Amino acid sequence: MSRLKDIYVNEVAPALMSKFSYKSPMQIPKFDKIVINVGAGDAKDNSKVIDNVIEEITMIAGQRAVPTHARKSVANFKLREGVKIGVKVTLRGERMYEFMDRLFSFALPRVRDFKGINANGFDGHGNYSMGLKEQLIFPEIEYDKVDKIRGMDITFVTTANTDEEAKELLTLMGAPFAR
Repeated sequence: MSRLKDIYVNEVAPALMSKFSYKSPMQIPKFDKIVINVGAGDAKDNSKVIDNVIEEITMIAGQRAVPTHARKSVANFKLREGVKIGVKVTLRGERMYEFMDRLFSFALPRVRDFKGINANGFDGHGNYSMGLKEQLIFPEIEYDKVDKIRGMDITFVTTANTDEEAKELLTLMGAPFAR
């Protein structure tokens, strides 16, 4: 069992149970999945770009990433329906906790002038989204092999009913929110 899963079971769940005074342990919010998404708009001109992004995100997530396709044709962007324009990966279970641990412990502290993650990324239903400006903060990525610096969106999907419960869950799991 990963370190963060142990922390959730032994420390976070009891703390949430007492703070929000749940009547049943099934009411305690938990993580459902983490979705990592990378948009690569320049992939419409060069199909090799998607292969590089898939390789990088697969190294970061520890699970094979899949390409995403354009839903509609947009003439202004020279985009056709069905063209690969991004990459995503959905993490659940052990891999989700391992990725969360690496993100909070190793990657985010490597961000230059890091003051914490924005606390305004909640959607009103207990899910949290954040963006990263570059993939180089992850220790798995080698600087010399990167063709272009790309950002990514990371979404934490929880079973929490409110943003307050989700923020407390993330804080207890070690998310470094800005003060």
